[in-house]
Amino acid sequence: MVKVALIGAGKMGISHLAILGAHPNVEVVGVSDTSKMVLDVFGKYSSFPCFTNYEEMIKVTKPDAVFVAVPTKYHATMVRKVLESGKHVFAEKPFCLTSEEGKELAGLAKEKKLVNQVGYHNKFIGTFKEVKRILDMNALGKVVHFTGESYGPVVIREKAETWRSNPEEGGGCLMDYASHVIDLINYLLGTITSVKGAMLESIYSKNVEDAVFCMLELSTEVTGILSVNWSDETYRKMSTSITILGKKGKIICDANELKVYFKSHDCPEGYTKGWNIRNVTDLTDSVDFYLRGEEYSAQIDHFINAVQNQTPSPINDFYSAWQTDHAISLIKKNSIL
Repeated sequence: MVKVALIGAGKMGISHLAILGAHPNVEVVGVSDTSKMVLDVFGKYSSFPCFTNYEEMIKVTKPDAVFVAVPTKYHATMVRKVLESGKHVFAEKPFCLTSEEGKELAGLAKEKKLVNQVGYHNKFIGTFKEVKRILDMNALGKVVHFTGESYGPVVIREKAETWRSNPEEGGGCLMDYASHVIDLINYLLGTITSVKGAMLESIYSKNVEDAVFCMLELSTEVTGILSVNWSDETYRKMSTSITILGKKGKIICDANELKVYFKSHDCPEGYTKGWNIRNVTDLTDSVDFYLRGEEYSAQIDHFINAVQNQTPSPINDFYSAWQTDHAISLIKKNSIL
């Protein structure tokens, strides 16, 4: 059994805790939060040991791994202390407020040979995993262009300020929404190395951007477009998609459906010339516990397996999360607000 402690019992913390609590190879040894009301509820309705101080929790419970699900502004300090205590770490996204902090933590985790992962769940969605497989086979040929998109109804009116409207707390469409698409582009097509032009648009928010539009160049010399808007009420919930044009065909993919066009019969087994449609239900591996989507359990299974084998994995590790943070910093530097 892997002994796990959780820091931060907010929305994502509770989500992780539900999956961890049902995991056959996990023992939850502690939950830490600064809210007395939250801890009172846990104390009344759960058997998890509760703490107001996360350092005390780590010292008392001696976990093998720690989940950090607090606001981004606290990540750098907390993750560093957890790593220094010799514990494996799963941190929520985005990783850090600055790319410098993320790079330092990635180096520290590597130095201590600790398993480290950040919660970018798109890599565990069946449709995007299949896109990765097709691209790795070079079945699409030379990639000539891509478009990464994400839209949703997060901020659809002027309203009272929250953490989402404070850039010092990780607020803004770029860090909260666009980071998912950036991370996916880095994973599928090559790391973002330069930004040719970017616009950060405030639609309803006063202090942060609600939309991000920019042109990107990757380490593979492929260029493409990033288009993200969290003030689009024509969407019921967040929708992330990627379109990839290659010399041998084209991919249009989101979390629910993969559409692939091949120009010839020279295509992967199970596919044919012309358009092919695969649904996520056909591409998703089963998990022991379903909550919000198989991908949330799958990413935790991946982390726990890595901890059990004492083998850090490059999928969603701190270094890849730093690359996403670095791309965010490039967009900021080349943006017009």
